[in-house]
Amino acid sequence: MASSQEEVTLLGAIGSPYVCRVKIAFKFKGVEYKYVEENLANKSEQLLKYNPVHKKVPVIVHNDKPLAESLVIVEYIDETWTHNPILPSDPYQRAMARFWSKFIDDKIVGAAWKAVFTADEKEREKNVGEALEALQFLENEIKDKKFFAGEEIGLVDIAGVFIAFWVPMIQEISGLEILTSEKFPNLYKWSQEFVNHPVVKESLPPRDPVFAFFKGLFENVTASK
Repeated sequence: MASSQEEVTLLGAIGSPYVCRVKIAFKFKGVEYKYVEENLANKSEQLLKYNPVHKKVPVIVHNDKPLAESLVIVEYIDETWTHNPILPSDPYQRAMARFWSKFIDDKIVGAAWKAVFTADEKEREKNVGEALEALQFLENEIKDKKFFAGEEIGLVDIAGVFIAFWVPMIQEISGLEILTSEKFPNLYKWSQEFVNHPVVKESLPPRDPVFAFFKGLFENVTASK
């Protein structure tokens, strides 16, 4: 195991849910790493060198080998440090975990984001509708389980950190109702369990500066109407 931990660096940004996924995975596995905060308005040479395709965070560099994209990184972490598995061993369950994780990125992150940070009223309504429809699928999937993976957190839970931590914050800023205990009782209960899980709690960014940052973004959007 020591050989896997020679040199690990994470390039990230404090307000990014994608970076937070990687932090949770590292914490879950007990992996030590060096964290480098990136200024995304003025990207470092290092970031452009290690992620020339997307030029985004997170990027991890493990023994001089760079890797981008949060879900890819989380799987890599799971396969490199094999204790405390994040993905199930059963091939079908692994495939389903990948399916729902990608579903969160494809159907929820973008729609919820646009619902809040879009000046156009019609566009906003359309995105709220899409986010609610997608969340209903997750509501049916989680049922009465503690986590998507069962008793312990897994890939889908980690992918869902955006829903559990960022969505309540952006709905408070915007006044929109997206994730509520009335609309989605199972998912809401899951979100509370998840953000209070000791590993997750220690990996989340401090709420106040992140809240202030997104509030500023929201005010800029609404002022530009």
